[in-house]
Amino acid sequence: MFALITILTTLLPSQDADLIFHNGKIVTVDSKFTVHQALASKKGVIIKVGSDNEVLKLLDKTTLVVNLKGNMVLPGLIDSHVHPVSAAMHEFDHPIPSMDTIKDVLDYVRSRTKIIPPGQWISISQVFITRLKEQRYPTKDELDTAAPNHPVIFSTGPDASVNSLALKSSGIDKNFQITDGGPGQIEKDVKTGEPTGIIRSCTRLIKSTNATARKAESSDRERRVRELFSDYNSVGLTGIIDRNSNTTSIETYEALLKENKLNIRVALSHSVGTADNLEKIRHQIQKIASHPLRTSGSSMLKIIGIKTFLDGGMLTGSAYMRSPWGISSIYSITDANYKGLLFIPRERLLPIVEETIKSGLQFTAHSVGDGAVHELLHAYDEVNRTIPVAPTRPCLTHSNFMSAEAIATCARLGVVADIQPVWLYLDSHTLRRQFGDARLRYFQPLQSLFKAGVTVGGGSDHMQRIGSMTSVNPYNPFLGIQTAITRVGRNLTDSLHPIESLSREQAIRFYTANNAHLMFLEKETGTLEVGKRADLIVIDQDILQCPADNIHRTQCQMTFIDGRKVYEKQPVNRSK
Repeated sequence: MFALITILTTLLPSQDADLIFHNGKIVTVDSKFTVHQALASKKGVIIKVGSDNEVLKLLDKTTLVVNLKGNMVLPGLIDSHVHPVSAAMHEFDHPIPSMDTIKDVLDYVRSRTKIIPPGQWISISQVFITRLKEQRYPTKDELDTAAPNHPVIFSTGPDASVNSLALKSSGIDKNFQITDGGPGQIEKDVKTGEPTGIIRSCTRLIKSTNATARKAESSDRERRVRELFSDYNSVGLTGIIDRNSNTTSIETYEALLKENKLNIRVALSHSVGTADNLEKIRHQIQKIASHPLRTSGSSMLKIIGIKTFLDGGMLTGSAYMRSPWGISSIYSITDANYKGLLFIPRERLLPIVEETIKSGLQFTAHSVGDGAVHELLHAYDEVNRTIPVAPTRPCLTHSNFMSAEAIATCARLGVVADIQPVWLYLDSHTLRRQFGDARLRYFQPLQSLFKAGVTVGGGSDHMQRIGSMTSVNPYNPFLGIQTAITRVGRNLTDSLHPIESLSREQAIRFYTANNAHLMFLEKETGTLEVGKRADLIVIDQDILQCPADNIHRTQCQMTFIDGRKVYEKQPVNRSK
């Protein structure tokens, strides 16, 4: 490993650097993707990048020097889409096992019946059917058998499978109609008219409770979020975007910042509900625009915009598509004309987007299907006729299913996107079975987006559990980088439309400079250039040269933010 030493000598002239890295491969990710041997910083700012001879001239008697011994240095990696507070608190009440099969799901339900009193709810969340061996929902009958005396909900975002007691407790029968004005669909048996137990985008109607859960205090959240952020640092993350922050998460981050315990840069997309009347929604947007973290937030913590939900999910069968999904045993779809669910009609979406742009905030919406993507781009295009949208960097969140027209519109309007390659890695085997490769031609079309000049950033949509490879979804950025390059899904050997693969340089930029742009921090971080903050990582292999399918094994050795070490893999020998 490299040596870390403190130079103490009166023979050297007094120079500027307080931290120097040398004898390595410094990947700057500047406009020319320049690679150097050494880097120096002072007070958290990069002051020199160049050869060993050039940089070592800046040694001072108190300079901290890292001999990289040939190792690679990258700008600190950034994740454009995470949900840290809810992810950190996921197992606060009790450990939850991984579930890879329907049997695993039912075994967990049975185990909870021994702990939870009859009549109280058993809840499972975010176990995606695309990742179960059987590639389907557990049925109402299966859940009834596993828990005959408990209402059960198996939810994947706004979609769910529930048992008979859950339906009865929620007042849902064959005559039930959705009357609250919100989106959704209760699937019913075509012969009997009885609910099948599949609830699409309306779990709000399921009257579940969690009376047995431990109550978390603010100190619990702060402790667990610190633990998660330390793990983020350990895989090279120095920045994140919380894509659905709320009052609780903001208070947690502010407390950590005040205590000088916030070891990662956090940009916030504040959640905004869209069910209220438009005047209330406008008022909420204006309130967010005047929040202190928006008007005077620091590079460590600031609000950049708002987040809404435009459609359902591709992992659950409710993403809004331009063409029908098709009858599906995977997603329990029986209507040949079903296209998914659009949550915000055009006449409501347009004024919400307009108010956001007028307020100077970035607008983004969960928009998975190509139908939702086109609806959001239409709204951006309409607003752009009277107010330029590009300065606010309007965003597409997820945008898994796109089109050539959508990409061209993004480039014309200055729309950015945050995309999660791990979905391709974990779910493409199911999507290929459902849609076929031809319909997936513009699934996560990263190369087309790069070529069109669209700024697109890589993320994970991490939502549950601490563990970079075992969480839902895995947040190890090297897995994301590998997938963006290879486009090979788990348990598959062939690439999904390799024409959309990124080069290694592009994939690194995808998680560094591009995400800094999405955070509105491109002038401060994202590349290793003079005048920028010393956010950087040291890794154990050359990901520009190693076998592509080995990139996910990359280990982060050290992580620095503002020239301050926030992670070190193992102690190193120190000498004077």
